[in-house]
Amino acid sequence: MKSKVHFTKMHGIGNDYIYINCMESCPVDLPSLSRLMSDRHTGVGGDGIILIMPSDIADFKMRIFNADGSEAKMCGNGSRCVAKYIHDFKLSDANPIHLETLAGIKVLSLIIDPATDKVEQVTVDMGLPVWEPALVRVDYPGERMSRQPVRVGDSEVLLSAVSMGNPHGVVVMDRVDESTPVDRLGPMLERHAMWPDRANIEFVEVNSRDEITMRVWERGSGETMACGTGACASVVACHEAGLTDRNVTVHLLGGDLEVEIAPDGHVMMTGPATTVFTGEYELDRDIIPANKRNT
Repeated sequence: MKSKVHFTKMHGIGNDYIYINCMESCPVDLPSLSRLMSDRHTGVGGDGIILIMPSDIADFKMRIFNADGSEAKMCGNGSRCVAKYIHDFKLSDANPIHLETLAGIKVLSLIIDPATDKVEQVTVDMGLPVWEPALVRVDYPGERMSRQPVRVGDSEVLLSAVSMGNPHGVVVMDRVDESTPVDRLGPMLERHAMWPDRANIEFVEVNSRDEITMRVWERGSGETMACGTGACASVVACHEAGLTDRNVTVHLLGGDLEVEIAPDGHVMMTGPATTVFTGEYELDRDIIPANKRNT
């Protein structure tokens, strides 16, 4: 017996996920489903799947599975697309939207085009950054790991470890461009022994006090076009090191994000969300029977 999954493909500046409405029912074996659907040759193609679900403590709940089937706690670009999905597909007219994630409840403020009543941009309150090594999930003996030397292969980099709901290792370099060895250093740093659960790795060039360029190697997905939590972690790490101010434009492969460290320390991220297409994915075998409100 074959199974069918209805989905919507969306992206936030190139960070593309497959969105599934689970308000009434939800597939099971989500790691397998994510691996199958995310494959860019034999599936829909994407950095993973994101489920929009009911919540007992917020307006909605989001779950994220990376392309390799591992579950992520938070995705900044993904949360903006969830807000757009909720509004554009008329699941709610709330603004802001309170979204439950494994990294806590996030507040999403929608910027809506009055001519089309479609969401164009979303500002996400990403909360307070976390520096305490035990909470970041990094093996480091000090109070915070800011620009500390880390040996990787035949190279040494200065790395900052900070969490924006998931662990990030931020490496500031003299230059970040197409020649940056992201595909070599990224996987080695992602799986470095200092991270018990692996980490997302950002390579950052500081262009000015209010502008940085970033490439990202995401845990479980490899290099992606953008990473919202990574952009926030990069701005936090650069500001902590005295390299940037509080309001920073982050240039990524897929486009730009605006990141602000508010006076209360909360990190605010603003960027676009785009719907690409909707469709129906058919499986050769019934590995994903629908369970009613499976959360």
